[in-house]
Amino acid sequence: MSLFGQTSGESSFFAKAQRFGKSFMLPIAVLPAAGLLLGIGGALSNPNSVKAYPFLDIGWLQNIFTIMASAGSIVFANLAILFAVGIAVGLARSDKGTAGLASVLALLVMNATINALLIITGTLAKENLASVGQGMSLGIQTLETGVFGGVVVGLMTYLLHKRFNKIELPPFLGFFGGSRFVPIICSFSSIFLGCIMFFVWPHFQQLIFGLGGIVDATGYIGTLIYGFVLRMLGPFGLHHIFYLPFWTTALGGSEIINGQLVEGTQRIFFAQLGDPNTQHYYIGISRFMSGRFITMMFGLIGACLAMYQTAKPENKKVVGGLLFSAALTSFMTGITEPIEFSFLFVAPALYVLHAFFDGCAFMIAHILQITVGQTFSGGCIDLILFGVLQGDAKTNWLYIPMVGIPWFFLYYFSFKYLILKFDFKTLGREDETEPQEAPVAAESASDHYRADLVIEGLGGRDNIEELDCCATRLRVTVKDAGKVSERLLKESGSRGLLASGNGVQVIYGPQVTVIKNEVEEQLNL
Repeated sequence: MSLFGQTSGESSFFAKAQRFGKSFMLPIAVLPAAGLLLGIGGALSNPNSVKAYPFLDIGWLQNIFTIMASAGSIVFANLAILFAVGIAVGLARSDKGTAGLASVLALLVMNATINALLIITGTLAKENLASVGQGMSLGIQTLETGVFGGVVVGLMTYLLHKRFNKIELPPFLGFFGGSRFVPIICSFSSIFLGCIMFFVWPHFQQLIFGLGGIVDATGYIGTLIYGFVLRMLGPFGLHHIFYLPFWTTALGGSEIINGQLVEGTQRIFFAQLGDPNTQHYYIGISRFMSGRFITMMFGLIGACLAMYQTAKPENKKVVGGLLFSAALTSFMTGITEPIEFSFLFVAPALYVLHAFFDGCAFMIAHILQITVGQTFSGGCIDLILFGVLQGDAKTNWLYIPMVGIPWFFLYYFSFKYLILKFDFKTLGREDETEPQEAPVAAESASDHYRADLVIEGLGGRDNIEELDCCATRLRVTVKDAGKVSERLLKESGSRGLLASGNGVQVIYGPQVTVIKNEVEEQLNL
């Protein structure tokens, strides 16, 4: 098993940061579906699209597209509550339903408190809310705290839930003890949080605008660094923490659209998506999003071909099937972990090179002003919806294949040369020290074979403290990391293992949620 030898403090920080990053996956999981609705509905109901394609001008069809766009836009208009609930539920170790309910109440009370203070101080805006940093949240006029407000509420709820979910009150108040006490204490605490936010947030908002200005001032080099850091954080599952502020807060820029202040690159993109007056999408999209398409749809496909061609002849058939499915997943959906974890541990130098190339891809997208937005990742589906269907005039999407094809060969020749030069043991090049048995199919032993294998590989049910997953990885906290068996986990279908302290990440790919459910059933969670 591979451990990186951190000190206990570093391991503890890694475990906490891992859990925090994982908590973002619950709200993020909603965005692709919402983005599809908004992307298809908004694009095909846009007056410009109807004018360009007259066959779309059918009453009932336009009604359907309008409903789709409305259903998708409501999700992006309420990201604060999604993140508040997602973080509270994702971080809570038990009684997650109570944590989720408490976070909703806390967000409502916080915004109501800010609203009351705006009225008391006579600063409640009557019009042009955006110009004074105010907006509507859950039907309440309040300061525009956006996703940051939801994150703060989610963290506060988690801490209070952890502290009070097992509290025992005097007998005459016993009914309000335990889980019932959590929404109560969160509601009262949110009054104080609202007061603090009322006085602090305007200054914090100015600071965020200032940081956004610094990022803008770094120009193309800053964009390269953004892409490089984003990719280097990927193996640790911490990339969500890094890119989300750019996507959803003023750190990624702000625009006035239809009289409303919209903050964050992704939120600006989806607001412009439904705005017929937009001539070209916001430039921040080229800095913080569009570079992904070049890497995920073209670059990593070249890496897969290089690994296939450098595999031993007798292994090419097996390796080819694995690499083809991984490449197809990356190309269509932008999920790259199955490819990246195939060479991350055996050839870390290749991963650093990959991260540098990815940073360069972001920089080139910025230079060429490619403004193709996305919901989740940079795959073909998002390219069609948010690039091709929006038109080249708005997005410059034609530059993506023009840059992507050379990028394919850049990855292919670089990876092939380095694999052969340094004899990296990528897929199909491993030294056979002993015969390897093929993994046994789940159905061949029992209906629960895979789950039993995973539990055994994690050191047994008594060794498992926490179990969760993100888009591609099983995330586990164990009591004794020394009991974890990488061999057994690979037999269960794992494509890689990352461990630090008692935090373990087992990479399976997009089917990880099914594996998590199977394991939970076996553990009776």
